[in-house]
Amino acid sequence: QVQLVESGGGLVQAGGSLRLSCAASGRTSSSHGMGWFRQAPGKEREFVAAISRSGGGSYLADSVKARFTISRDNAKNTVYLQMNSLKPEDTAIYYCAARSFFESFQAMNVPARYPYWGQGTQVTVSS
Repeated sequence: QVQLVESGGGLVQAGGSLRLSCAASGRTSSSHGMGWFRQAPGKEREFVAAISRSGGGSYLADSVKARFTISRDNAKNTVYLQMNSLKPEDTAIYYCAARSFFESFQAMNVPARYPYWGQGTQVTVSS
């Protein structure tokens, strides 16, 4: 089992920045692939970013590619999502997720492929 705890969400004005953190504990050997997803009210959960254990491989959704960065510190078992130039449409609950493998983009952007999830952190961007 892997336990994931997100933090860093909050209320920010458009154009501002936030950094989300996801701390993993438990069987962290099952968290080689880490991802961030988000879900806005009335919408499906959507992929935001994913990263390999080494950090050498990563993916970002097109909608955030120029503004968000994903990184990880394995010494702290923590994954980060740096979000810059935030827009009102980025408002959502952001979830951290973990799986045993880091694979293709087509595999990493599917929520059902992640067995472990955090409780989510709310990000609200005001216009």
